[in-house]
Amino acid sequence: MVDETGVTFDFEGQSAEFPWPDIQSVHSRPGGGHRLMVAVVLPGGKFYECVVKARNRATLEHWFRDLGHVLHVYLGRRDNPPPWTP
Repeated sequence: MVDETGVTFDFEGQSAEFPWPDIQSVHSRPGGGHRLMVAVVLPGGKFYECVVKARNRATLEHWFRDLGHVLHVYLGRRDNPPPWTP
């Protein structure tokens, strides 16, 4: 989940929360099928990855489009990859 507080990865009842001030960058790319791969990079180079499965291709495309806009808003002028365009 990406919201005003930061990025949260949830997996099998466990969660990892990354507040925006602690994030150096966020990267995303298609992961095959209807999957979105997201990586959160922290200062110092440590990173965490998560794979999210979309219900269909349209949902995946929507996520990519929106993720780019959200990252731009919350990470401001930091360098982030542009959103993926199918």
